[in-house]
Amino acid sequence: MTNHSIIKPFAKKQDSLAYSRLTSLINSMADGVLAVDKHINVVIFNGAVLNILDRNNIKEGQSLGTIFKPIDKNNQPVDIVKMVEETTLPTTNRDLRLAYADGSLSNLYISIAPVHLGYGEKGQEGYVLLLRDITTEKSLEEERDEFISVVSHELRTPIAIAEGNISNAQFIVEKEGDLKTVAQALKEAHNQVIYLSDMINDLSTLSRAERGKLTLDIEQINVHDLIVELANNYRPEAQAKGLKINTVLDPNLSLLSSSKLYTREMLQNFITNAIKYTPKGQITISAKQKRYGVEFSVADTGIGISKADQERIFDKFYRSEDYRTRQSNGTGLGLYVTMKLARITHSEITFSSELNKGSVFTILIPNIAVTKTKN
Repeated sequence: MTNHSIIKPFAKKQDSLAYSRLTSLINSMADGVLAVDKHINVVIFNGAVLNILDRNNIKEGQSLGTIFKPIDKNNQPVDIVKMVEETTLPTTNRDLRLAYADGSLSNLYISIAPVHLGYGEKGQEGYVLLLRDITTEKSLEEERDEFISVVSHELRTPIAIAEGNISNAQFIVEKEGDLKTVAQALKEAHNQVIYLSDMINDLSTLSRAERGKLTLDIEQINVHDLIVELANNYRPEAQAKGLKINTVLDPNLSLLSSSKLYTREMLQNFITNAIKYTPKGQITISAKQKRYGVEFSVADTGIGISKADQERIFDKFYRSEDYRTRQSNGTGLGLYVTMKLARITHSEITFSSELNKGSVFTILIPNIAVTKTKN
């Protein structure tokens, strides 16, 4: 794309000062300005238009329809000439897009206004189009809408379950019923509250990561103790599903210099996913000493991840369409947050998975001090 500015005269130049001011004003605008006459042929434009339309030049008198070919949200062509001709009052549109030669797409804001393209009574009638690339804005809007939809859906279920169980417990207590039933109801309500707490923690971490507010507090981590602690913490949850948790620890493990908080959170996300998506079998948590850090892995014998899903599992809010995945609660944020934390700690995540056989997630967490010395 050429980023030079071109202005074609559309008024008599007797008033050279006014013309000069006008051209300077249009050229200084970040938005694309494109004026056409009543036949919808180009009269004037600025350099920003060339950038948006990805063109090197536009000829005066060229039909708008030959240089500007927008599409709608369904990728169907839009007759821009007809749209302009039918405009009788200033109007705006945020739903059109442009498809470029390399296959990429951009979202456009377009303002169309009928105007006089000259001075005095003899000024010819025409239209002025204001073009702006709003691809980033659209992406944020879609992300916001998806966020609201996902979170509201995921909050509704645990809240309903917790409320139902607490109400049931209250009813039984009032009727002097079976305390075991009360205990079971309260336990289920407590589990849902824990789920809500975990979700809020994920959302909080995500918010701080997106705003660049996460800090990296380095400390010496006893990897052996951390893995044993995590295995003990999650063993009851695994046993409740009939699963076994194993640990495989390198006898040569040394202290790891990194963020203990983020290391724990990344491993927890892998472990909770392994438990969630493993109906039977076992989960193995491993740690192996590497030259510049420690390689952790969490392997399961679960449902596995399809080839199609493997490309998107680290995307924000993404959840597989596999019905077995949909049977479990989840926001689709865990792995996305994990990838964010991995980048902050300079870690590298890899994984392998086979449908109906299980998955292995591996993360190499370097010693931060060693990494800094190397650089």
